Amino acid sequence: MRSETKKATIITTVSAFLAGLCCFSPVVIVFLGLGSVGFAGSLADTLYGDYKWYFRSLGALFLILAYLWWYHTSTKGCSLDEKKKVRTKLLNLFLISAFSFILLYIIWLYGIVDLMGSWLSIW
Repeated sequence: MRSETKKATIITTVSAFLAGLCCFSPVVIVFLGLGSVGFAGSLADTLYGDYKWYFRSLGALFLILAYLWWYHTSTKGCSLDEKKKVRTKLLNLFLISAFSFILLYIIWLYGIVDLMGSWLSIW
């Protein structure tokens, strides 16, 4: 059970990180010195303003595909009763992960990344 919880945590964290890349990318550009603050601010406006739903969809799609792959690899050669148990367990983990994904996304994007962007004067 511990291994499953660890997998679910990793999948959820990666999904939230992917969904928040629209605003994290400009921060990385400034931190690495690859562009000016003005360029990063313009990029942030473009990515968040025009493409935020693509990034959010990418994070959600990763979450769904990761769980489908996990289910597929967990139920190879199982009996029908065992498949039903695995499906129920993974469905419960998926619902918890989906809620956690939304919560982590909000904390990541509107908490951490927003503070870093304000600190760097990007927005």
